[in-house]
Amino acid sequence: MRGEGGTRRIVVIGGGIAGLATAALLARDGHSVDLVEARDAFGGRAGTWEQDGFRFDTGPSWYLMPDVFERFFGLLGTSAAAELDLRQLDPAYRVFFEPDSGPSGGTGSPPAPPSAAHAERDPIDISAQTATNVERFEAVEPGAGRALERYLASARDTYDVALRRFLYTSFTSISPFLHADVVRRAHRLVPLLLGSLERFVARRFREPRLRQILGYPAVFLGSSPDRAPSLYHLMSAMDLTGGVLYPQGGFGHLMDVLVRLARENGVRLHAHTAATEILTETDRGHRGRGRGRRARTTGVRVRDQTPGGGSERVLPADVLVSTADLHHSETTLLPRELQTYPESWWDRRTSGPGGVLVMLGVRGSLPELAHHSLFFTRDWPANFAAIAGGTVPDPASAYVCRPSATDASVAPAGHENLFILVPVPADPGLGHGGTDGGGDPAIESIAEAAIEQVSQWAGVPDLTERIVVRRTVGPADFAEDLGAWRGGILGPAHTLAQSAFFRAGNASKRVAGLYYAGAGTLPGIGLPMCLISAELVQQRLREALR
Repeated sequence: MRGEGGTRRIVVIGGGIAGLATAALLARDGHSVDLVEARDAFGGRAGTWEQDGFRFDTGPSWYLMPDVFERFFGLLGTSAAAELDLRQLDPAYRVFFEPDSGPSGGTGSPPAPPSAAHAERDPIDISAQTATNVERFEAVEPGAGRALERYLASARDTYDVALRRFLYTSFTSISPFLHADVVRRAHRLVPLLLGSLERFVARRFREPRLRQILGYPAVFLGSSPDRAPSLYHLMSAMDLTGGVLYPQGGFGHLMDVLVRLARENGVRLHAHTAATEILTETDRGHRGRGRGRRARTTGVRVRDQTPGGGSERVLPADVLVSTADLHHSETTLLPRELQTYPESWWDRRTSGPGGVLVMLGVRGSLPELAHHSLFFTRDWPANFAAIAGGTVPDPASAYVCRPSATDASVAPAGHENLFILVPVPADPGLGHGGTDGGGDPAIESIAEAAIEQVSQWAGVPDLTERIVVRRTVGPADFAEDLGAWRGGILGPAHTLAQSAFFRAGNASKRVAGLYYAGAGTLPGIGLPMCLISAELVQQRLREALR
């Protein structure tokens, strides 16, 4: 199976962003690459759904860390500018706050001054311009403008060192920790890793709304401000200093670009092809019965998923890269004795949240909403505690995307496209979604509450009457359609024990030639992280073939 000149026959499992990116990079290195995807379309969590002229992105919708995208495209001989029509969003996003007053603002802080009683019900726009955000913070809390400048300076410095030393490494040695710029910052980086984002923010800002804005990035990481390390304040260097971008055509178009680039670099793409078993043989190089590799990859067994299909075949391979959900890859595709991360390992891990997705086609315009809008409840600790404890928050914080504010192609003329995400427990038992209110009762009830929340908080009293298309998705859909661990929408949460070098590794310890990419492994959750995970596999394979 070994090709000439050091090339290998490689099979990549999973056609999401990590799979497409990994396959394209390895094919560009000269390897013979096949990619198998169980579903009929590529994109994974970054999928699309269309009905009656509306086109919805069913997953990621924030284009952050543009330097990571630029680096990835550069590895394939192109650029983001050549492949995407990126638009700057301003406001980057709008934040709505629960209108009812409460004793503490839900962040453990003292009550807001009486003079701010009316203002605290008004939304806050986060600008693409840093100076504007400094002014808005100052207007909400005297002194917060200067505090934000210091906060963002720390965020930028931390982001820069993370990008240079920690994100593009598989932590196979201690060298990332020995660089001079890391050593110089050790006195600051260690406390950032050990303390929570919630406390880090609270020491610098009193106003509950500002704390929520700065703590919200933890949700992007599948975590909460009280569990995410304060190191992740670096994420504010993205949305508060450089704004947020949007690729015209949506994130489905981004996936189309990756499919084309994979094919252009020689990848053979197989949709409707489900991996059912990772095949191995005894590794003759393994000695002893202790820990370590006991086998090496020989290929993958796949099943035809086309209607009326069901036949199985074997794709031989020197190297396998699974970008499917890591829990599924380990506990379903491998026998117990060859699992690096068996079920007992997952029992000790923390999942990110599940989610109820609500896709709405709405008649008329919705200027009350920005392209991205966040709806924050006052009692945040209760909101996050409910999710962690397995119950649906009431009321629940939510995220709303209105891509039709920027992209006319996602909705018919005279209509708007709305995508609502309500974080809920990662529990497939909550049920499935459906179209036109036909999902399971718990999912539809959550959707109804979210629609009413947007209607009331954003001042759109007739929102329900204007809905012409509706579809919901629940945790059971994520579990069944994507093999998502516990039905989560993101993957393992970025708690301290699941971040950086503590996160699951990207190479099997039991099977030689088996690698992993995607949100479950290094460096973590999010589209940019998945692109980095693809490059990490490319780096490891290059090192293995030297």
